[in-house]
Amino acid sequence: MARPQPSRDNTTQDTGREACPCGGLAFDDCCARYLERGDLAPTAEALMRSRYTAFVRHDAAYLLDTWAVRTRPASLEFDDAPQWLGLQVKAHLQRDDAHAEVEFVARYKVGGRAHRLHERSRFERTDDGRWRYVDGDLYD
Repeated sequence: MARPQPSRDNTTQDTGREACPCGGLAFDDCCARYLERGDLAPTAEALMRSRYTAFVRHDAAYLLDTWAVRTRPASLEFDDAPQWLGLQVKAHLQRDDAHAEVEFVARYKVGGRAHRLHERSRFERTDDGRWRYVDGDLYD
């Protein structure tokens, strides 16, 4: 099933509600359940989409909480944060019950110039049942 595409004014076409930055449904029906209501992402792809949304919204607490302890930074700053423009998930590979990879392209602007971040991210499900971002490989 295709996801509704947000209109240029960042609202969903059919409801007039705020579109989710990840490209999904209205924010309230998409990533808000993870970022604001504390639901656990059921898949690595859902977590990756919610993390993209958290980067757009500068939600450092959510990003750090969903990052594997052994690889996460001590803090996140958004002083020089890019302007995120869109997300495309290219692939989701479930390796086993506790390991998955998500390949994505995120478009952004810095200093008026457009760029692309193309990454294959690795995720793991920890003993508490939560998916967490571990690390990733960047494509040129």
